[in-house]
Amino acid sequence: MSHLTVDLGGRPGLDCRGFCSYCYFKHVQGTTSFGCKYCLPFQKGCDYCTRGVREQYSGFKDLRTVADEILGNLQVMTDNVDRITISGGGDPSCYPEFRDLVELLASMEAPIHIGYTSGKGFDDPDVADFLVENGLSEVSYTVFAADPDLRRRWMNDPTPEASLAVLDRLCGAIDVYAAAVIIPGVNDGETLEKTCAWLEERGAKGLILMRFANRTDQGLILGNAPLIEGQQVHTVDEFRDIVTHLNEQFSMKISGTPLWDPSIGSPFAILHEPDLLRKLPRVRKRATVITGSVAAPFIQRLLSIRGGRSRVVRVRKEIACLITADDLAGVNLKRLEDVVILPGRAFVHDAEAREILSADGVDREVVRGPEMLTADAETSMGMTRAEVLEKEMEGFAALINTINQYGR
Repeated sequence: MSHLTVDLGGRPGLDCRGFCSYCYFKHVQGTTSFGCKYCLPFQKGCDYCTRGVREQYSGFKDLRTVADEILGNLQVMTDNVDRITISGGGDPSCYPEFRDLVELLASMEAPIHIGYTSGKGFDDPDVADFLVENGLSEVSYTVFAADPDLRRRWMNDPTPEASLAVLDRLCGAIDVYAAAVIIPGVNDGETLEKTCAWLEERGAKGLILMRFANRTDQGLILGNAPLIEGQQVHTVDEFRDIVTHLNEQFSMKISGTPLWDPSIGSPFAILHEPDLLRKLPRVRKRATVITGSVAAPFIQRLLSIRGGRSRVVRVRKEIACLITADDLAGVNLKRLEDVVILPGRAFVHDAEAREILSADGVDREVVRGPEMLTADAETSMGMTRAEVLEKEMEGFAALINTINQYGR
């Protein structure tokens, strides 16, 4: 069976009825090339790390173009389609030909999943019934708050009552995973508890809480920090405590990013599974692993358990896949082994990374590790604990094998 992804295109802030106040793509500056694993060895910059990371699309694709792409994808598939996901840089609820698109996809008789929507484009609550009747089975829906006034102010939602009414109806009919960026003093505390209660009463499957980011070290790498001048942000530990408390208070699944999924124990749930840890390869060579500040202590602990003697070096950037050359420039080179392993998805050109990390005269070999070592909340929300542990086993086995292959 095959999974079909339908990309509508669209531009953040332009094809979604305006930026939400907290949007990651707000205030984006320039088109500088970061460098990444997809770049050619001799050239820093490719479409992914220059334009794709900023979601710089030209706008929504017209329906004919989308239909042609669907047909092209179907022609190379060898199995029947068992799942269809609608995605794009813009908000699908704002797609001008949204109803026609859904009817087209419904003719394929496969469950439809909307990968993300804010619901800001839904002005008529009856669209919920239309979606269910045409095969929508799952949706990730940004709620922010069950208070329409907060949605109007912070999400720039012109019809928040209708957007919430659609969410209400969908919760009672299909699998709904709500999402909310949590801003201190705005939609946390009692407001957040009311939102959780509202979702649970209506039958939502889960709620993903996303900590608001407002600084470069928290992930704003597009020259756009701060998003909200002077706005406070929860620390990682404070945020984890919020997730833990709410998950204990409500029966629907509640998880958070960057930390954590209480029902599974991820990220890095494998640290609580000694039998699985013993099945991982032993670390036989020395190499430095560079990662983000959130993951570093977990990775260090696991590698030490498997015999690793090298230190894991953290940068200020919290999330490993958002590490850039600027983060590497801040690393104390004296702490590095002769071989350095970078996160697979880090936004750094390989040649530039080697130059930065060899600036003290030691010619260091720089290699990329696996793309993922664990599952964040957005991934684990739809996974079982066994599936998360399997992903972690694969990721850490790949990391250890990389150390053993390239280390000294």
